[in-house]
Amino acid sequence: MVIPTPVTRNLFFTGKGGVGKTSLACAVAVDLADRGERVLLVSTDPASNLGQVFGMEVGENEPTPVPGVPRLFALDINPEAAAQAYRDRIVGPMRSVVATEAVRAMEEQLSGACTTEVAAFDEFTGLLTGDESTAGFDHVIFDTAPTGHTLRLLQLPSAWSGFLENNPAGASCLGPLAGLEKQRQRYAQAVSELGNAEQTTVALVSRPQPSALAEAARTSGELAALGITNQRLIVNGIMPETGSDDPLARAWIAREREAMSHVPEALAGLPTTRVALQPRNLVGLEPLRALLHPTPSAATAPSRREEAAPSPLPPLAGLIDEIEAEGHGLVMVLGKGGVGKTTVAAAIAVELAARGHAVHLTTTDPAAHLAMTVESNLPGLQVSRIDPRVEVERYRRQVLETRGKNLDDAGRALLEEDLRSPCTEEVAVFQAFHRVILESKGKFVVVDTAPTGHTLLLLDTMGSFHRELFRQLPPGTSAVTPMMRLQDPKQTKMLIVTLPETTPVLEAEGLQQDLRRAGIEPWGWVINSSLAAARPYDPLLAARASEESPHIERVRRSVGRVAIIPWLTQEPVGLDRLRALAAVPAPADGD
Repeated sequence: MVIPTPVTRNLFFTGKGGVGKTSLACAVAVDLADRGERVLLVSTDPASNLGQVFGMEVGENEPTPVPGVPRLFALDINPEAAAQAYRDRIVGPMRSVVATEAVRAMEEQLSGACTTEVAAFDEFTGLLTGDESTAGFDHVIFDTAPTGHTLRLLQLPSAWSGFLENNPAGASCLGPLAGLEKQRQRYAQAVSELGNAEQTTVALVSRPQPSALAEAARTSGELAALGITNQRLIVNGIMPETGSDDPLARAWIAREREAMSHVPEALAGLPTTRVALQPRNLVGLEPLRALLHPTPSAATAPSRREEAAPSPLPPLAGLIDEIEAEGHGLVMVLGKGGVGKTTVAAAIAVELAARGHAVHLTTTDPAAHLAMTVESNLPGLQVSRIDPRVEVERYRRQVLETRGKNLDDAGRALLEEDLRSPCTEEVAVFQAFHRVILESKGKFVVVDTAPTGHTLLLLDTMGSFHRELFRQLPPGTSAVTPMMRLQDPKQTKMLIVTLPETTPVLEAEGLQQDLRRAGIEPWGWVINSSLAAARPYDPLLAARASEESPHIERVRRSVGRVAIIPWLTQEPVGLDRLRALAAVPAPADGD
């Protein structure tokens, strides 16, 4: 069992993107249900893939039975659906008593990402505190979004309860607080549930990799600061030492051994479980059950190098050549957490700077590790991070110095009260991102974005700003908004990164559809860390490589511009290795 018995009622799986949170959450949920427990599995990830794992449509309002697993139910917290329900609750009763123009103004006020976040948060607190949707369940398992988004979600009960306590009669970015005030007791109960070790366990999921372990350590400290101390560590995907003579297998094991010999001190005292690397994708009930109850079996995969032929795709350098031809512009690197966005963004920025261009490499990811990837200085390369805390303070000062300049004491107090709302962060990060977009008019700006769900919320904020600006402009007036710059492929190139696996490819396709609905056409794709392109002959790695082929072909057939990066024997950290990553091709037949 990954989590020791007795299992607490609330069980969270969190960690850096791509470490296997969903697989482990699903496997534990299936195992508990098989043991006779009644289990609700909830995804709080805006880019949820529970349905893909179980091969079913997961309900967004009502728990959905999982076929083949009696007593197991699944539920997605869909932020957009939650936001619409929230808007209906707030605006609906006003339609018959307020003028149409006032109703439209209220709907516009409630159309942004801030409302989306608060609505999803309301759903989360209801599940955590045991509302009617969780009645009768022995366990509620939360498959969370990647770390930065999850920490934000777990901080919100304290943030909102504190805000309501200190501002009982004010207003937030959502309008008057009367609607939120009645939730005070519920939020306080959520804070209590999260800190109760007999009710809540947080499983910090990591890969045996330095960046993932560092992220788990940082998360552990932040959770402890919130009073959430019942934690344990799960190190997922450990390669067994089989004595293989495959150079890739030896490099894989050596890299993991080095990482595990330097586990951060913050994690050293936690109860720890190690889970072996699996030979196939964890989609469907059989692989999920085998994850926790493995049986000895030989990998049914090609063992001869020539049977694992690479896909004929160009290296990343081919895309960089096209990017460079514009002379400047914005490159946004997007995708699911854990697919290697940071590495790909860093490789593009380093190569452009090495070619003599001025480049700004920045990140909107709350769990960014750019400094770990780009270890030294390079002329022409600037590296930064859009830090939400820094941006909130900058935004607060700006608003107080402008809008608050001529207010009396009472008016300034109301403005300061509004700026203490947890929603302020969305606006502050949007403004910082807008500055980055403007900077790209004279140089290359490469953005390592937050994982998909967080990035879509940022784009939603930009869309709200775009609509509001044009609503207020006098007739005949023109303007260029940040959203319009993102929609122009001459100014912005959207690059989607994925792994050659079922879930990452499906999620990348979903992201592409979301971008297209926003009027943004993705410019290209990168398939990262491909074992099929690296062509291992170790049985376990070859088994995993053989599973990649249909996914690589699916991308190749459906995407006009795509590059592939093989799995590398050395971590792509530092300038030399990043430049090598940009140019590395897949091995030729017979190599």
